[in-house]
Amino acid sequence: MIFKVLYQEQAEEAPVREETKTLYIDAESVREVRSKLADRNYNIEYVQELSEDHLAYEKQSEDFEVEKL
Repeated sequence: MIFKVLYQEQAEEAPVREETKTLYIDAESVREVRSKLADRNYNIEYVQELSEDHLAYEKQSEDFEVEKL
């Protein structure tokens, strides 16, 4: 499954829409996503499992890239 992760680069940052970053991770669950990102100092706002249709939409973006962790 591919998950979309919305985050701030520093854990102590308050979530601000204009500063929110996105990355995509292949994992089995939300828990696994959070575990894989635990060593990074991210303030994770939201982890969303992408449906097939949503994934097809996200792939149309030139910024789409699945992280290899």
